[in-house]
Amino acid sequence: MTPAATRRKPISPARACAYKVLRRVFEQGAYADRALAAEARELDHRDRALATALAYGAVQRRATLDHIAQQLLSRPLARLEAPVLAALRVGLFQLLFLGGVSDYAAVDESVELIKRERPGAAGLVNAVLRRGAREGPAILDSLNDADPANAAILHSVPQWLADRWWQELGADTARELLRRINDPAESALRVNTLVATVADVAAVLPVGSEPAPGIPEGLVITDGFDAQGSEAWREGAIMPQSRGSMLVAHALAPVAGERVLDLCAAPGGKTTQIAALTADEGEVVAVERHSGRARALEQTCARMRATSVRVDVGDAAVPCDRGQFARVLVDPPCSGLGTLQSRPDIRWRATPEAIDQLAGIQQQILAAGAAATAPGGSLVYSVCTISRAEGELVARRFADEHPEFAPVDLSQVMPEWAHAATGRHLQLLPSRDRTDGFFIARFSKASGGRVNL
Repeated sequence: MTPAATRRKPISPARACAYKVLRRVFEQGAYADRALAAEARELDHRDRALATALAYGAVQRRATLDHIAQQLLSRPLARLEAPVLAALRVGLFQLLFLGGVSDYAAVDESVELIKRERPGAAGLVNAVLRRGAREGPAILDSLNDADPANAAILHSVPQWLADRWWQELGADTARELLRRINDPAESALRVNTLVATVADVAAVLPVGSEPAPGIPEGLVITDGFDAQGSEAWREGAIMPQSRGSMLVAHALAPVAGERVLDLCAAPGGKTTQIAALTADEGEVVAVERHSGRARALEQTCARMRATSVRVDVGDAAVPCDRGQFARVLVDPPCSGLGTLQSRPDIRWRATPEAIDQLAGIQQQILAAGAAATAPGGSLVYSVCTISRAEGELVARRFADEHPEFAPVDLSQVMPEWAHAATGRHLQLLPSRDRTDGFFIARFSKASGGRVNL
């Protein structure tokens, strides 16, 4: 053993894991959830929980952490090497946002992390984090969200996003939303009524649960729960799914015996919910472009005992002769801005340019769904985002270009989730609804002739 090795202090597995995740996300463009799954494979439950809190938290709070780090540095942040910046982010997050961690442990182990990557930078990391322990709380307390520029720093989002929400939602709603997006995400389960009742599942869960408001088959979990490691999961009795996601199938309102088309169906939460709502009677054609995801979708349907589902590998944006359907669900790729609590890196991936491109793709898939909708049938468009370009404007353009489809006033049946601007569509907000943000619109196709809107 070398003398250098003997001087090494131990680093907790959770901190080592979080540091690696940050580097993979910001240096290699990895998705945070996939990077964490890969790096945390060997961790026990306790270390995995801490690693998740550290990694997700430091990714979410990047803008705030970098702003504070810059106040503590005598050089531009941009001149720091990536490993040094990752160590500072991990350390500062613990000092400023993670309760129950001693300042000594946060500083000491962050220094040990950088020693193994860039030994010469250990002194800088040590000095900055020690200053952060003393001065960081006051810097954080001095931040405000009086305007988009300041709110972007305090709540850690790109300024373009703060600007956009300010403009589209109004200052008060934008502030409420930004104050919510760094809180823990809702933990909810959908009970698969093809297998069990809600009461049966609630009785056997090892954690507390409450009925999900407005979702008969939903449960909100009040404690930490490894759903995919549970017997209920293996039996197909549950699916981790937010209330916002569950609401989509209820907006579609499928009826037993009907043909239903689900475009962009993987990973299958909504697909299998549709099967359950129809008592598995009828036919659900689930379209997925990627063959690997399609195979995983088939496995999910088998586990959930959704025998009415047929998986079709194909491009949802290309109209295909699968016949006509009484109900069509279009749930296309989107920016995901309604899921910032559970997907911490999404805020750093989304761009205004990408949103414009996605809106074009969404229009194409919606048009393909319209072509497959039978006369008298229903078409639902949903996206897990909070973006006028992907929600209200897509729905408006579709209605303008397809006069045979009439918008359905969903606020009459689901008033608590009504869209503040359009009224008839739904817009869920994490700040108001305590679930993922979703835009949902429903259209009814005329039985014959054209509909005047």
